[in-house]
Amino acid sequence: MLDTTPLTRAVEHFADRLRAAPQSRLQRSAAAEALGLARELARRAQQVEEPGREPRVMPDAGMFAAADQITVAGHDLALVLRDEGELEAAVALVEEAQKRAGV
Repeated sequence: MLDTTPLTRAVEHFADRLRAAPQSRLQRSAAAEALGLARELARRAQQVEEPGREPRVMPDAGMFAAADQITVAGHDLALVLRDEGELEAAVALVEEAQKRAGV
């Protein structure tokens, strides 16, 4: 069984930083970056769970929900990852998004 702890830790760290960020930071770019990440994580999970089906797009639930959205999407992806390469790519995606978000 694949240990997906690195992904869940990265997602939870980013989510914690978003929750602690001031509203002005969320408005500038952090929330949009987080939503983009959540959508990508959800897309990847759906591709594994339902190959060949068009992935559904995670809705924009507002800047204050962005942390919860990346947490849910990250944990969903962690459940379906199949190999170390997919895990490493997902962790890198989260880390890069956090850097761009500036939190």
